[in-house]
This record gives sequence, C-alpha cells and structure tokens, in this order.
Amino acid sequence: MTGLLPPAAPAVQVSEEVARALADGRPVVALESTIFTHGLPRPRNLAVALEAERQLRAAGVVPATIGVHAGVPTVGLSTGQITELSAADGLDKVSLRDLPVVAALGRHGGTTVAATAFLAHRAGIRVFSTGGLGGVHFGASESFDESADLTALAATPVTVVSAGVKSILDIRATLERFETYNIPVIGYRTRRYPGFYVTDSGHEINFSVESPEQAAGVIEARDRLGLPQAVLIANPVDPAKQLPPEELDGILARAWAEAERQGVTGNAATPFLLDFIQRDTGGRSLDVNVEVYRGNVRLGGEIATALAGGASGASGAAAAGAAASAGAVETGA
Repeated sequence: MTGLLPPAAPAVQVSEEVARALADGRPVVALESTIFTHGLPRPRNLAVALEAERQLRAAGVVPATIGVHAGVPTVGLSTGQITELSAADGLDKVSLRDLPVVAALGRHGGTTVAATAFLAHRAGIRVFSTGGLGGVHFGASESFDESADLTALAATPVTVVSAGVKSILDIRATLERFETYNIPVIGYRTRRYPGFYVTDSGHEINFSVESPEQAAGVIEARDRLGLPQAVLIANPVDPAKQLPPEELDGILARAWAEAERQGVTGNAATPFLLDFIQRDTGGRSLDVNVEVYRGNVRLGGEIATALAGGASGASGAAAAGAAASAGAVETGA
C-alpha cells in the first residue's frame, strides 16, 4: 500500500557519529527535540539546541539529539535536521504512543521525554538530559490527566537528568506516582526536590548523590539487578538564577485563575500556563529555562563520562550492538 513504510525499513535511524561512539564505549548523552520544536521561541530555540551539542562536544561527550524527521525516528539528528525542525510550523509533539503514527505518515515531530527516553534506550544510550519532566496535573483525581512520561520511565532503564517536574504540576502527587512505579528519584547534592524554575519545590526526597561517579554507581547497581525503570537525577537550578519562589507562587496563582476564567483545560492547559508565566515574567522564565537546561546537559555529560570510564562502556556498546543485530536500528549519516 502506498504511503506505508516497507517491512524492511529501519525502526530507528542512528547517526554514524553516535553509533561509533556507542560501539567504542565513549560517553553519549541523549537530548530531546521538543525543547526547540515546542518549548522555546525562535530564534532562541535553535541557538539553545546547537549550544547544547557544542557544550557536550567541548567536554568530550557525543550529543545525540533525538526527534522524528520525515517519519524517521532519529537518534543523532544532523545540524541541518535540527535547523529544519526548529524552523518548521505545525510539528507534531510526539510522545511514545504517537511514534508509530508519525512514522507511518512520514511526518516531522519533536519527541517528548517519554519518546526520547524510549529511542535513546533502543539505541543503547544510557544518559538523557532534559529540562523538566511531565507528571501529575492538578485535578488528576477527576481528569486522570497524568503525563505519559511516568509510565514510560517506569519501563525504560535510562538515566534522566532534569530539574524536577514542571512547576505547574502537582509535585507532591507526582512524587507519589514515582514511588508507585518504583522509579528512584535522587537529588544531586540535595535532598530537596527541585521545582524547575526554583531550587526547592518544598518537598524532600530520600536520597542524594554528591558526584557523577556516585550517580554512575547507582546506575550500575540498577543494571546489575536487572531492574527495568529509569533513574531520575534531580539537578536544581543555581539558586542565584532561579525565579524568586515567592514571586513564582503569585504567578502560578494568577495563571491558574486566568486558565479557569477562559475555560482552558486538558492538553491546552500546559502550553497556556507556560505562556502565561513567560509573559508575566517579561521573559525571565525563559532565561531560567535555558539555565536549567545548560546545567542538566553539563551534569548528564559528566555522568555519561563516569559511566564510560568503567565496565559500563562495554555494556553500552553491547546494548547498541544487540539492538542493531536484531534489526531495531540502522546506522547512517
């Protein structure tokens, strides 16, 4: 049938650079694409995406920006592909359930945490840096509105470095769901769970690590035990660069009141609230967002480097090789 992928088409395209690094046991960090397809305005979106790649390369780490280009889930988008996706209108926001649909229809898409984590693991990448995670929305007891990130991370053994979940979410309920799904949440040099725009969301977590090497040790222990879930490393933004917490509380109250006044609910709520925060802060929230991302990219690179320094390099290469030999991935430029 025309318009459908032929049976022999690769499920996932892995760039030659990423494939070589994985085969050699060198550090690789996955990066999601929704930050530049949906999260940041132009032209800042492209600048931030390319800066993250340069930042990792300067540290001796191979970046693997992940997205869907012309229906092909791609691990290691080229600079040209990133530039194209960052400038395109009407791109799909691709979560895990959307991957086969977007692939079959040959569409472009930015991958969410759920889809990026899945594709990274499929390619053999062990560390993924992002900004903020999805989670439980307020009112979920009635709406059942929970991010697919939760269930995807419960079944995907990657390591995700983030600055917590987005501030507009029900953080207490999200932490409870992480516990239910057996997803370990570990603070980086803190026992206070960060709140994306702020260093401390007001919630305590049970464990912390003090170095990339300690984080790598937790990851190795998870893998030796054969556990299927992600490890979440909660990396707070620099306190000097956060939004003042008392200011954020007021902004969130106004944002929710305006959403209720306009009848904004469901999938429309998150972009509405984030846009409100951006406008209400005069763009300062975007500056914090970028600082959050830089810090998580840096820490992800350090953890990937620590993992590559041990037996993990070989195990990561073995995972990539097993996936390729099973026909799950295809390497190429």
